[in-house]
Amino acid sequence: MSGDPAARDAALALIRQYGDDAEVIAVMRAAEVAAMGDAAALAHWDAVILCVQDLQGDGGSAPRH
Repeated sequence: MSGDPAARDAALALIRQYGDDAEVIAVMRAAEVAAMGDAAALAHWDAVILCVQDLQGDGGSAPRH
């Protein structure tokens, strides 16, 4: 899991709000910022995706965007 507390907080918030769909929402947000060319935001959302995967027990998947 990422050592970034902001990524972990975002992951927990997504899980609370979206449950099993939290990873899908994070991937969509990563795709949105990637399309805008925002490398820093993309790095954040990639970390969020990894945190969601770890928290939901799916740590073996790579970010999909």
